[in-house]
Amino acid sequence: MYSTCPKCQHHLQAEDVSALASCPACGLVFEKWLQRVVMEEPAAASPNAMGNRGSAQRNVGLRSVLARFFLPERTPRRRPELLAYAAIWMGLIYFGIQFIAMDFHSNEIGQSFMHHVNLVFHEAGHVLFMPFGRTLMIFGGSLFQVLLPLLLLLAFLIKNRDAFAASVCLWWAGQSTMDLAPYIADASVLRLPLLGGGTGADSPGMHDWQNLLRPRGLLPYDEQIASAVDSVGALVVVVALFWGGYALLREWWASRSGVSGDSGAN
Repeated sequence: MYSTCPKCQHHLQAEDVSALASCPACGLVFEKWLQRVVMEEPAAASPNAMGNRGSAQRNVGLRSVLARFFLPERTPRRRPELLAYAAIWMGLIYFGIQFIAMDFHSNEIGQSFMHHVNLVFHEAGHVLFMPFGRTLMIFGGSLFQVLLPLLLLLAFLIKNRDAFAASVCLWWAGQSTMDLAPYIADASVLRLPLLGGGTGADSPGMHDWQNLLRPRGLLPYDEQIASAVDSVGALVVVVALFWGGYALLREWWASRSGVSGDSGAN
């Protein structure tokens, strides 16, 4: 017997003789209501339902964490600074399109200004990875020229909370990845000039990617591998441009609305 109706919250009086079966205010039949509750509770408390709800909550939480990490709140830049960054972004679009349009077979990207920047860190990578064995020493040059901008990306996100600067580093990582494609494609033909002078054919055993692919039986697939690396690099450049553009747009909106973001950001 209920003292209060579970549907309309009517407080049952002593004279409500019919309350044993139904509520005199709304007519709710208690027995039927109780049966429905008993049938619905197991479904609501089933492991699948609870698991789906928990999974949805985790997914929403993960998306929120990723959004805060890759698009951190920060004090918006002043308008002149935002315009300068927008000009940098336009320059990245211009050069990014040029790099993507280059055919890796021609090594046109190897004649660009960015190749000379990447080359410094390529050679440094050989030295840095030397203690980890011959294979990693050989691969370390190519690895480090891509890894360095990614490390800088993390530094800008974690230390400076600057999504745009991080996107520039991602752009660099993509361009540096494309920069490797001609070198990989040259592993079997050995025509590209090496840093020490001459080509890979003139200096047997000095071509990084021939030394990496030949022992693994992958030398006949050097062009396919180069094409895949070139495509990945191009995709990374495009993602970086969208990321940087959106980060600047958010700051522009924030500056117009007077939102200061996180005053503790650098």
